[in-house]
Amino acid sequence: MGKFNTNNFKCDTIGLVIRGARTIRVERTESNFGGQLTRIPDLDNASGGIVKRYLKFPAVIIFFGVFACGSSEISDKEINGSSITLLTHDSFAVSDGLFDIFTAETGITVEQLSLGDTGQLISSSILTKENPLGDVVFGIDNTFLSRALNADIFDPYTSSRNSKLIDGLSYENSDYLTPIDYGHVCLNYWKSAFGDSLPPPSNMKDLLEPSYASSLVVQNPETSSPGLAFLLATISYFGSDWVNFWKVLNQNGVTVTSDWESSYYGDFIAGGGEKAIVVSYASSPIAELIYSDPPVEVSPTEIIEDSCFKQIEYAGILKNTKKRYEAELLIDFLLSQEFQEDIPLNMFMMPVSSEASLPNQFENYPVIATDLNAISPSEIETNRNNWTEIWTETVLR
Repeated sequence: MGKFNTNNFKCDTIGLVIRGARTIRVERTESNFGGQLTRIPDLDNASGGIVKRYLKFPAVIIFFGVFACGSSEISDKEINGSSITLLTHDSFAVSDGLFDIFTAETGITVEQLSLGDTGQLISSSILTKENPLGDVVFGIDNTFLSRALNADIFDPYTSSRNSKLIDGLSYENSDYLTPIDYGHVCLNYWKSAFGDSLPPPSNMKDLLEPSYASSLVVQNPETSSPGLAFLLATISYFGSDWVNFWKVLNQNGVTVTSDWESSYYGDFIAGGGEKAIVVSYASSPIAELIYSDPPVEVSPTEIIEDSCFKQIEYAGILKNTKKRYEAELLIDFLLSQEFQEDIPLNMFMMPVSSEASLPNQFENYPVIATDLNAISPSEIETNRNNWTEIWTETVLR
């Protein structure tokens, strides 16, 4: 998005900039051009393509309306045919052809580079900060957010589409990372494993009862993002008594795996295992409904709501990118209606834009309190290593 060099430049107008054979309408959004130039369709292009460069004076300017303008300079950016690299975690997934929409609108090709899980994504971005592997990072969640911010690897950017964000996504220094999606890590249980004689647990405290012995599988918080999220949920829920909770849970036969896939499709009933309760996602019952073979009309799983921990995934522009302008456009696209509506059925997360419509399958996504089991990113960063070390001593040794 073009930026005026705004010394002594004020205008109250809409006008035309004529450069050679190209006629481009310039539309002001503020009474003082100290902000940004709005990119709008090329008037010579009936298809309404986006102007793919900044405008640069001198040019012949014809203004309509009241105006009083001084001289200024607008940087020229030729982006048609360029490419940009998006760094992601290995769970990133979008529909085929989605980024073709972005390319058609901007002329920019998106190249995706997966760097492993969220922890590996952040570590690689920090280690290569002077010569980054990409231009934009997607997939930093609130459990690692402060680590990323403290490493000073991002440039601030506030998208014009931020005004469409839903509530409950803010954090400290919110100019540096833009929320893109959110979801919840929750305990899931296999409904048919319970009945009148043994109802499903209604809260986390129930898991300590002997009747639920050896029924739970969790992930190691040192190697798994949902495992860490569930540990944080227990710390918030039980407060200073969280260590004792894990001691009793361990005595009650909790099983620990290294990753989500091993637990959900290994030990949990969904994958042929024997465990009736697993740490997974609030969207997992929806996924079961969609992908069950043979098809089912009602999901075989349900969540234990008071166990949930909210995860928010962010994107940011790497500080030393050589494609700052293209990076801004990509952040804007990640907040577009097209991208936001693609999220649920591909990454099984929720869109952050209030303009995005949900697919039918997600209309019954549980309404979970914003502050349920909440811990600030800064508190997580300060205590994460200590908490996971205590957990390891309590559960694994």
